[in-house]
Amino acid sequence: MAESPYPMLSVEAALASVLAQASPLPPVTIPARQALGYILAGEIRASEPLPPFPASVKDGYAVIAADGPGTYPLIGEVTAGRMADFTVAPGTVAYVTTGAPMPPGADAVVMVEQTEKRWPRNGPAQVEIRARVRAGDDVRPVGVDVAPGELVLEAGTRLGPAEIGLLATAGVTDVLVYPRPKVAVLSTGDELVEPGTPLEPGQIRDSNRAMLIAAIQAVGGEAVDLGISGDSQASLEASVQGGLAKADVLLTSGGVSMGDLDLIKPLLEHAGQVHFGRVRMKPGKPITFATTITANADADHTCLVFGLPGNPVSSLVTFYLFAVPAIRALAGHPDPHLRRVQARLSQPLSLDPARPEYHRATLRWDTAANGFVAESTGSQSSSRLLSMRTANALLELPEREGELPAGSLVSALLIGSLVD
Repeated sequence: MAESPYPMLSVEAALASVLAQASPLPPVTIPARQALGYILAGEIRASEPLPPFPASVKDGYAVIAADGPGTYPLIGEVTAGRMADFTVAPGTVAYVTTGAPMPPGADAVVMVEQTEKRWPRNGPAQVEIRARVRAGDDVRPVGVDVAPGELVLEAGTRLGPAEIGLLATAGVTDVLVYPRPKVAVLSTGDELVEPGTPLEPGQIRDSNRAMLIAAIQAVGGEAVDLGISGDSQASLEASVQGGLAKADVLLTSGGVSMGDLDLIKPLLEHAGQVHFGRVRMKPGKPITFATTITANADADHTCLVFGLPGNPVSSLVTFYLFAVPAIRALAGHPDPHLRRVQARLSQPLSLDPARPEYHRATLRWDTAANGFVAESTGSQSSSRLLSMRTANALLELPEREGELPAGSLVSALLIGSLVD
């Protein structure tokens, strides 16, 4: 029986090896409006106060608080975007809209609901102020929201819609971010054909490439399609070299086991450094991780290479466990790990006595139980892609004899959106 030359690593040791090689890519400057989903490479500080002037919180009347309730002449109005060309003196009021600059002299706002406007036959309009206010009521002071020099966004922040709004508020039009990693995908095997091709005897359609490209896009990578390579040394080497030159990460699927046509591991040993070739896990034991360095005119280019197993489920599970944290690390995420939660089993699950298992499951929040409940997706065969169809989590099942009874608390790694 052939023995693998690679030691069997734990998942934890293998992931640590991957992340030790996955440093953030050199930052780039892009337009702030195109930065949704990127990670900030530098902090953002305010260059000016917000608001830059005392502003009314509500529609109402700017008053001098010490005047108190009474009827006063209306001397003008101020709307958002305009500055007053008059001063509120004691015994007068001015109309202001929400967000409008406070007119000089006024120190408070009385909301319009607590006033009544009157038009006498002679003279200016009069406003009855029915509420007593204090100086500062319903007025936003200069810099109350953001002070000059205040830290608006920290380096390492993922830019969501609110963060894009903060960049605009701070006047930032171009922003320094970590780029999206380029992730090349190559399927290997003489038996593979494109999805639209009629099947000949012995052929199967290539599902892994389409699946992995979609998964790369979902986690924020930029996918590069390398197509299908046959099981010849020359074809495989040419395809792999193309990926190593143009991508930050290369994913191959198939060709990492112990057969005569499993050529990925020897090829990677020749092209770079293989860090591991076996992991104690089910599914996905033969996953391989390597790094290669290509000399370029500007600087040497490092590529992280994952030789994923050919079975679709094994390929996708190992992608989530190892490639996703690497892609996140390259993209500048401060914590690239998958999110881990605790969940209770909705049914008993058998355990594997030889390897820890990453069981596909659907997690939902159970309000009555005040926690997550995990439901298995059914048969866990590594060739059965249907077992991934509704999965949003991988249950970390221990390596031992027997089974876990329903209601057992297990650790779960999130790989998709949670179900309500």
